[in-house]
Amino acid sequence: MAVAQQASDLHLSAGLPPILRVFGSISPIQGYGRLTPRDIEELVFPLLSDHQKAELERVGEIDFSHGLKGIGRFRCNLSKQRGSLTLALRVISSTIKSLEDLGLPSILHDIAHLKDGLVLVTGPTGSGKSTTLASMIDIINRERRGVIITLEDPIEFLHQHKNCVVNQREVGSDTRSFASGLRAALRSDPDVILVGEMRDLETISIALTAAETGHLVLSTLHTRGAAKTIDRIIDAFPPESQHQIRVQLSTVLEAVISQQLLPLKNGRGMVPAVEVMLGTPAIRNMIREEKVHQIPSMIETGARFGMQSLKGSMTELAKKGLVDELALHSREGVW
Repeated sequence: MAVAQQASDLHLSAGLPPILRVFGSISPIQGYGRLTPRDIEELVFPLLSDHQKAELERVGEIDFSHGLKGIGRFRCNLSKQRGSLTLALRVISSTIKSLEDLGLPSILHDIAHLKDGLVLVTGPTGSGKSTTLASMIDIINRERRGVIITLEDPIEFLHQHKNCVVNQREVGSDTRSFASGLRAALRSDPDVILVGEMRDLETISIALTAAETGHLVLSTLHTRGAAKTIDRIIDAFPPESQHQIRVQLSTVLEAVISQQLLPLKNGRGMVPAVEVMLGTPAIRNMIREEKVHQIPSMIETGARFGMQSLKGSMTELAKKGLVDELALHSREGVW
C-alpha cells in the first residue's frame, strides 16, 4: 500500500489506523480500522531476530531494515510508547536512481571520482542523504575498480558487485559500532568507505585519519549548510585539540553537499535544493584560519568551481517552475 501510493513513510501506532506520509503530508489509509497493541506485535515480532528482541527489551527501541520480495525495502524504527509498540517504516526505492533522476547537481559525479579525502552529505532527517550517497556509491561501483566498504545502521540500499567489490556491514549485527567497523574497514584494503553517520568523536577522528591516509570517505551529518557542518566537527573535539583538527580537516575535506527536500509546485513529489561546497584553496584557508563564517559568501561566488548556494539552488528551482517561489521565503531563514 505504501509503495503503491508513493508514500515516503508508514506509521503504525496502537489506537490509530495505519498512517501514510505522501509528499510531506500524513493521512490514514482508508478502509483500515484502529490498530491494537497485539496487531503491531503480531506484525513485527516475526521480523526480529532474538538479538533484536533482546535489544528492544533492553533499550526500548531498535532500528532495522526489512525487504519484501517484489515490493521493496523498508528502514524501520521500532520503539515503545505508553506500554505498546510503535513502528515507523521509511520506504526505500528498490532501484538506485541516477543523479540526474534525483535532480542533483552534475558536480557530484566528479566528486564520486575523487581518489581520497572526506565528502559529507548533510541535512535534516528525511532530506534524502542516504539516497544521494547510494547514487554516488553506484557511480563508483559502475565506473571505477576497487573495494567499497559500507557501514550502515541499518543497511538501506543494496549494492551488487559491478566493477567493484562491495561489502555492506550493518551496525549491531555485523559490527558493534561505526567506530569499530571503521577501524576494521581500514584493515580490509578499502578504496572507498561509506560511514552511515559520524555520530561521535571517535568515529569522526577515525574517519579523518582514513581520509588522510589515501581513502575516499563518504559520510553524513544532520547539519544544515557547510559552515555549520565544519563547526560541528571541530566542536566535537576538546578545545586543546581543535587547532590540530582544524588543520587536518582543512587538508582532507573535499566537499560538503547540504540538501533539503521541497514539495513540487504540482504537489506530485519532492525535489532537492542543494548547497555544494568544494575544498578549494580559499575554503581550506578559511577552515585553518578560523574564518568558517566567511564560507557562505565564498560559496555564493564559487560557481566557476562548481559550487552553489542553497538560495541559488532554490532560485533555479523556482525559475524552472518546479517549486512555489513564495513558499521558499519561509525556508531560507531556517538554513
